[in-house]
Amino acid sequence: MILLLDVGNTQIFCGVFDQAQLVTQFRYASTARESSDEIGVFVRGALRENGVAPEGIDLIGVSSVVPELNYSLRACCQKYFNLEPMVMRPGLKTGLKIAYKDPKEVGSDRIADAMGAVKLFPDRNLIVVDFGTATTVCAITKERAFLGGNIMPGVRLAMETLEAKTAKLPSVEIKPSRTAIGKTTIESIQSGLYWSNVGMVRELVTRITDEAFQDEAPLVIATGGFSSLFHRENLFDHVVSDLIFTGLIEALRLNGYLD
Repeated sequence: MILLLDVGNTQIFCGVFDQAQLVTQFRYASTARESSDEIGVFVRGALRENGVAPEGIDLIGVSSVVPELNYSLRACCQKYFNLEPMVMRPGLKTGLKIAYKDPKEVGSDRIADAMGAVKLFPDRNLIVVDFGTATTVCAITKERAFLGGNIMPGVRLAMETLEAKTAKLPSVEIKPSRTAIGKTTIESIQSGLYWSNVGMVRELVTRITDEAFQDEAPLVIATGGFSSLFHRENLFDHVVSDLIFTGLIEALRLNGYLD
């Protein structure tokens, strides 16, 4: 069994795979201060609750955008699973040509997303939109060149910032809005969050296509926690909720952990 950990800024998304087949998945709300014991006890307990024996885990892959947690994550894997995890980092084989000015700057989540997209949709130009704490947009050519892209505040982060940095604007439920004109403060925030993201994605896809993919239109792939929020707007060709896990499995394979 393979345990995969997608470590984001606000949660750890865990997936268990039997080869490439998803067995179960669960999430853990996290901060940058979690100890190896807190993570290990939670993960082992969650595995048991989902019918997976922790002793059956024989490979662990990690993508982390929280450097402060990396020591705890590695220690957790060593102490609670007796395994050395594969952690996405510069120097690993990715199968991509990183066209960033400094390839070491690219977040491991963006690389794993790109690897997953290339695995699922080979020989196609691709734009990957990941709706996480930050929303990222990445462009990958059919020759597997990672061109770069965009990083913006995510949907929830934008809402939480409005609440935290203003005196009278409340926290709201994040949901699709059918109208652009809100009739209450709550409706106005919901509409603003929704349609600003729709417009942002449409504009960026158009501009990236004009800049990089004039020869052949790209497939647009959505992933991340809020990707399903925009499904009715025809922004994406495919929504793949666990794209980063596909990329992590491919990283395990390319780096000799899997046959």
